Amino acid sequence: MNPGTPAIRVEGLTRRFGKLTAVDCLSFEVMSGELFGLAGPDGAGKTTTLRMLAGVLRPHEGDALLNGVSVARDPEGVKQRIAYMSQRFGLYADLTVQENLDFYADLYRVPKSERPARLDRLFRFSNLGPFRDRLAGRLSGGMKQKLGLSCALIHEPEILLLDEPTFGVDPISRRDLWLIVHEMVGRGTTVLVSTAYMDEAERFDRLILLHKGRAIALGTPAELQRALPGEVIAARLDRAREARATVLALPTVRGAIVFGDRLHVTVASAERDGPAIGEALRSAGFRVIEMTAIERSMEDVFIERIAQERVS
Repeated sequence: MNPGTPAIRVEGLTRRFGKLTAVDCLSFEVMSGELFGLAGPDGAGKTTTLRMLAGVLRPHEGDALLNGVSVARDPEGVKQRIAYMSQRFGLYADLTVQENLDFYADLYRVPKSERPARLDRLFRFSNLGPFRDRLAGRLSGGMKQKLGLSCALIHEPEILLLDEPTFGVDPISRRDLWLIVHEMVGRGTTVLVSTAYMDEAERFDRLILLHKGRAIALGTPAELQRALPGEVIAARLDRAREARATVLALPTVRGAIVFGDRLHVTVASAERDGPAIGEALRSAGFRVIEMTAIERSMEDVFIERIAQERVS
């Protein structure tokens, strides 16, 4: 596929489990060579969406085309064009790192003549070379994820689907996994990643925010951050959770979110409204350590979007 053309086209994709609608009429496009994100909390419909796109789960309504192949009509045809790494990727604990890679190379029918170069590249950017003779069952969680990703990439797929690849992974392994993903995108692979970590959402070229199976926002991180009105003040203080009720009672405050010992307060103007907020907090007995105008994080965006959904 050429850059600028859709590698994935999702149209009204819907999946129900009994009375629960896990994915509700979802539509979006992923351009060829794009790093695209599905972001949302547990239960948002991310895994169900990826399983349908991978041809593992049939949609009840709608369809998706992956490089022109329909998941509804030809799920087996879709599987030949993609790599899908689920949250529990099927590594074999009693095989070594090398043996797992060899197994998946056989499974995907990678030509023998091409394997040495591909393995060399995978070992290089995964840093698994020194562990090629170690049993997969004896790897750390982060190393297992890197091995799972390497196995998924052994056949150089056109489209890569990753379901929360950094869940429960240590910070260093998270960084390494993202380096691998970015290298694949740089080589022209279309990558669709789900994540519940909103700090990771800022890595995507574009993303869709999911809530209870529905899309609540779609765009680049910058577009989503700019789309919401107002400015954000980060107030560092004691008893941030208690302080939230105090600031929400002020007429100039549009919203307030707790982040540890900080309170992110949305106002029309940080410069104009900030002093009054600080004074109100001090008058209520809170110790204000610092107040700073900041750019919206994707977590701010997501929580504000959910609040809008509840009102509408």
